[in-house]
Amino acid sequence: MIKLTKIITKNELVLAKEELDKGNLVIFPTETVYGLGANALDSEAVDKIFKAKNRASNNPLIVHLKNVHEIEKYAVVNNEVEQKLIDSFMPGPFTIILQKKDIIPNNVTCNMETVGIRVPIDETAHHLLDILEYPIAAPSANLSTRPSGTRVSDIYEEFKDKVEFIIDGGESTIGLESTVCKVIDGIPTILRPGFITKEDIEMVIGSCNVSEFVLKEAHGKVESPGMLYKHYSPKTKCLLVDKEKIDEVRKDYHNPIILGDSTIMGDNVICYGDDLVSIAHNIFKLLREADEKQGDIILIQAVDLKGLGLAIMNRLIRTCEYNYIRKNDENN
Repeated sequence: MIKLTKIITKNELVLAKEELDKGNLVIFPTETVYGLGANALDSEAVDKIFKAKNRASNNPLIVHLKNVHEIEKYAVVNNEVEQKLIDSFMPGPFTIILQKKDIIPNNVTCNMETVGIRVPIDETAHHLLDILEYPIAAPSANLSTRPSGTRVSDIYEEFKDKVEFIIDGGESTIGLESTVCKVIDGIPTILRPGFITKEDIEMVIGSCNVSEFVLKEAHGKVESPGMLYKHYSPKTKCLLVDKEKIDEVRKDYHNPIILGDSTIMGDNVICYGDDLVSIAHNIFKLLREADEKQGDIILIQAVDLKGLGLAIMNRLIRTCEYNYIRKNDENN
């Protein structure tokens, strides 16, 4: 029977540890979103993650460590740029792709020679990792293609029969998964944008590229989670729309649900916030709330691609399966 704790004490964390030690799955909070975790060194436990999420076998997992000093046990830092990224952004909402060591099972990385490494800054995640003798492999806690979990209440029904322990740490602080970055030819390249932005990395390194697949579909094996076609989606069909087109597009539907800023007026409008930090924090939980209204479509207001907006649009373009009506589209 599942154990759910909202009172986080050392004793409760020990109970979570015991389940992880047995090779079972535990849902735990991080500053980004909730993670669905297993012992990263136990290949059989890792297999349970893929089964519980119905996750594609070509979609690798991120390995969560208790501190940056642990990195050398599991991966190789090959150059000064990688080290500078680690020093600047870890612990925090940042994942770096490194050459993996053999201690990491192949199913964690989908048989690739690289592994995503992250050190969360969330206090509960840190305390849990601190009492373990191994790292935690964890994707976001949501069924594959569904919005990521930022509150236990959003994901409990999805996982109550699939995990042994849930640590309820309240609502996630950030609300979007970590930035995933790989150094390619000496230059950091963002594979999945997050709270740490291109501009943040440029301030430290001087240059930063963004993968062409951040706003496009990737095929085959991918080195970062969140690069595949449909992702972060509610059951209701979604359409991404520039603000200037929302009033026009909403007329085409009988019962549209609209996610947008506070200037969008009318029925069935859910305000997702008026700044990028608020939108990032709110978007996944509000996608689930919009889904519950059972409209014939969810229209989502697009945001500018600068700064944190790139991460938000990376999620929304996949939420909407690349269906995007822009203000300069001639056919709309």
